[in-house]
Order: sequence, then C-alpha cells, then structure tokens
Amino acid sequence: MPIRVNLGVLLAQRNVRSKELAAFVGITEANLSLLRRGHVKGIRFDTLERICAYLQCQPGDLLAYTEDEPARPPGAGAP
Repeated sequence: MPIRVNLGVLLAQRNVRSKELAAFVGITEANLSLLRRGHVKGIRFDTLERICAYLQCQPGDLLAYTEDEPARPPGAGAP
C-alpha cells in the first residue's frame, strides 16, 4: 500500500500505550490496532485531529506516501 502509517513508531517514541490513546480519541483498541498496522481504508479527520493533539504531532508525522510502482501519466494505458 502506498500510504504507510507510522503510528506505532510515534507511540514508542512518546512512551504512550495504545489503550491510553484509544481512550482519549474515543475509538476501540481494536480499531486503533488496525490503524497502527495500516489495515484501514480511511481515517476520519476528527480522529486524526485527536491523535495528533494527544501525540503532539502533525498528520505528516503519522502518514507517509511511498510509491509501490512508477507513476503513469493520466490517460496512459498499461504497458
């Protein structure tokens, strides 16, 4: 997946437990675990905002884009 979630790294750096963060954000630990592992299709902005507030970080600290394969110009077909 081209979007990498760095939540686990931030939790470790700040010595924060998933349970604490989940309680503050208002989501289950199971959903936070899915997010931490990058197994979600999306995240609500209010959830992202609360995570950033608790961890004192920016959204870009949590999410990173990596290219899986070279990008093709719009309209270009498969090789």
